[in-house]
Amino acid sequence: MGTLVALLSIILTLVSLQGVTCHGQQPLSRIAIHQTVLALDIHASIKATPSVLGVNGKNKEWVVLEYSVSNPSVDDWIGVFSPGNFSASSCFPENPRTFPPFLCTAPIKYQYASYSSPHYNDTGKGSLKLQLINQRSDFSFALFSGGLFSPKLVAVSNIVAFANPNAPVYPRLAQGKTWDEMTVTWTSGYGINEAEPFVEWGPKGGQQGRTPAGTLTFDRSSMCGAPARTVGWRDPGFIHTSFLKELWPNTLYTYKLGHRFLNGTYIWYQMYQFKSSPYPGQKSLQRVVIFGDMGKDEADGSNEYNQFQPGSLNTTNQLINDLKNIDIVFHIGDICYANGYISQWDQFTSQIEPIASTVPYMLASGNHERDWPGTGSFYGNMDSGGECGVLVQNMFYVPTENSDKFWYSTDYGMFRFCIADTEHDWREGTKQYNFIEHCLASVDRQKQPWLIFLAHRVLGYSSDSSYADQGSFAEPMGRESLQKLWQKYKVDIAIFGHVHNYERTCPIYQNICTNNEKHFYKGGLNGTIHVAAGGAGASLSDFTRIQTKWSIFRDYDHGFVKLTVFDHSNLLFEYKKSRDGKVYDSFSISRDYRDILACTVDSCPSMTLAS
Repeated sequence: MGTLVALLSIILTLVSLQGVTCHGQQPLSRIAIHQTVLALDIHASIKATPSVLGVNGKNKEWVVLEYSVSNPSVDDWIGVFSPGNFSASSCFPENPRTFPPFLCTAPIKYQYASYSSPHYNDTGKGSLKLQLINQRSDFSFALFSGGLFSPKLVAVSNIVAFANPNAPVYPRLAQGKTWDEMTVTWTSGYGINEAEPFVEWGPKGGQQGRTPAGTLTFDRSSMCGAPARTVGWRDPGFIHTSFLKELWPNTLYTYKLGHRFLNGTYIWYQMYQFKSSPYPGQKSLQRVVIFGDMGKDEADGSNEYNQFQPGSLNTTNQLINDLKNIDIVFHIGDICYANGYISQWDQFTSQIEPIASTVPYMLASGNHERDWPGTGSFYGNMDSGGECGVLVQNMFYVPTENSDKFWYSTDYGMFRFCIADTEHDWREGTKQYNFIEHCLASVDRQKQPWLIFLAHRVLGYSSDSSYADQGSFAEPMGRESLQKLWQKYKVDIAIFGHVHNYERTCPIYQNICTNNEKHFYKGGLNGTIHVAAGGAGASLSDFTRIQTKWSIFRDYDHGFVKLTVFDHSNLLFEYKKSRDGKVYDSFSISRDYRDILACTVDSCPSMTLAS
């Protein structure tokens, strides 16, 4: 007890950091850490069991908390801290307070003490189950009174830890820069000087080989501002990426993560499998899921994202349950809404592990990953919480030429995907505009007839109230710059996130519907169908009451989009709700190559030699 009191005597006081808000507030930012006072109660206690987790190799475990306090209150709460020793002799120099004691880190999640103990306010006794994931460090649980705005530290629990906190965890696949390359990225606590990372892989049932992995990390100085640089900072560990090359098309492979220590011993992670991508133009059944703004949520109901992203787990679970019918996933921005609280990225990669370890999980960059003043982002807001793109660029592999310029193309069989970065300038004359035109122009539509444009912010059309209030019904300057490219190169579908709802337009060009059909398109579209698919998890956003002529279907609910191509002539589009996985909107396109070649407005030269 004496050691604990000595430890707690140096705890407290840091900076109050307001979370960056956009479509909601980062819940961890609501805790007024700077107001915390030490109020240890000898009659209060909190105990966590078991104290050792992951003895069976699992990297996700439940912990039971038993606690009591002499003066209970409805706003008492419990914070989960990692590392478990969350006090420090000094804080980062950017913090304005320069005198002890210090609390230099925010909790990684929190829950109210009465959450699962309805009689806590009367008896002062309660219990709570919380889920922890392996995050390269130990944990402790702190009981606070005084609510989130005037917290008083009443008691601290024993330390809880995973048996091997450094274990390799949370593999995520992504397509490489060529169709026959798959990348595997994962996180561990092992630096390259301690253990050599690699992937053991090969055709299922066939000979297995080993491919080494590169190792990266970053420190606090890479962050651009608070809270990422201060109270939200947490060591990201080591991030490893291995490139599996010269894959046979549409072939099942198995793989597992390994680290070889300097003494010759090994540590392994479990076996996984994936199906390699089809050759560009190859005819096969190809199924693509696309959504934006999913974020993360907590299975234990903790308030970390309570009422902020209630659809996130539903979307995740629907994809897991239907994974045998999914070939590749595109998450088009606003990935986990960490907003500068670094621990949330580990929690997100844990949440999507069953998906990302099995099919390529491709990303686009959003405002909550990149935007920060004075860092070259197109928008000078603070939506990234000081991350300024560093987390998304390191935690996931994306086949870009420059990781900060988050635009790229990728081929999947009969699909060509052109992924734009709306957090950098896309207007005519910029490098990104040139990339977009090259991506659209260079595809062979006879082999890859399905041309899809993806981006985070809505550059096309949206009836979201935020855009309607501006009178633009999209990002200002979005359509003005890009619609002539979509039309010239006959983009089939443009899909966006950012607005937290679902909407589908008619095939459209210059605000005019180019096809009056709504569900069964035959022949040329003569325009591009625009879709908002940013309702995968974050709190929903309202539509305008204005009824635009080009809006065919709107849904104020959580959901995602699925594209299925059966051959070079037939595509099925489906919108599914996250709550039940059922289809609530759909259309099909049936056409031949000559329909793609046919001229329409602004898609061919106005004069030809024949004319």
